[in-house]
Amino acid sequence: MKRLPAVAGQFYYEDPSRLTQQVEQYVNKKAGKEDAIGIVVPHAGLIYSGAVAGAVYSSINFPKTFIMLGPHHTGLGSPISIMDTGEWEVPTGMISIDRKLATRILLKATEATRDTQAHTFEHSLEVQIPFMTYFSKDVQIVPVAIRSGSFDECMGLAETIANAVKSVDYPVTILASSDMSHHLPDNVARLKDKKAIDKILDIDPKGLYDSVIQEKISMCGCLPVAIMLSASTLLGAKTARLVKYMTSGEVSGDYDNVVGYAGIIVTR
Repeated sequence: MKRLPAVAGQFYYEDPSRLTQQVEQYVNKKAGKEDAIGIVVPHAGLIYSGAVAGAVYSSINFPKTFIMLGPHHTGLGSPISIMDTGEWEVPTGMISIDRKLATRILLKATEATRDTQAHTFEHSLEVQIPFMTYFSKDVQIVPVAIRSGSFDECMGLAETIANAVKSVDYPVTILASSDMSHHLPDNVARLKDKKAIDKILDIDPKGLYDSVIQEKISMCGCLPVAIMLSASTLLGAKTARLVKYMTSGEVSGDYDNVVGYAGIIVTR
């Protein structure tokens, strides 16, 4: 199955040459690169969050496969949906699903369902693909859309993902797609986001989960990030660093109603 772009012309340019130029403006060609066990990247329109995403992608060695965990905004499909076959298309190229790795996750993940419907119109993973096609023509993906799940279910999925990564003999990076606070004044968003970011930098999935609930942080990808952190810990992660943080106000000029974006790399 070919998964066609759902938000081309909305979240990023539909014309291939303009999209390449759009991505390129957010790429730092002089950035040092490191092997990443996990990353956090935002998923707003590239005009708003592309600088943060680009800073992360510019700073990592690309793996053979990204396991992509993203929040599920549309309400379609199952609560935790994995697409295990096919290709994802964007105007600048096509990326294949890593069928071997996806199958190994599905075989053991009682929390997840083989499902394509959840991915059809979802943007949180799609907006990552233009960056991937810019940096690599060979990278593959395992797309996972997460609408809901208990913390324990998410930790079970994290263990399954970690075991699947250990079972293959090629590099894999676990990508968690998330924006941070939504529709708050800039100063309030920054304070709330710091509380969540501090837990991510501590590689503390339960602390993140609890902080988001207790502090009412409107971070849409809390569960994907918690899963990534837990799986990364099982894979030997020791360090996380904030690559870039900004809010939409820095682009729009509207500091009364912003969305926050954080880019983070998790390493051994």
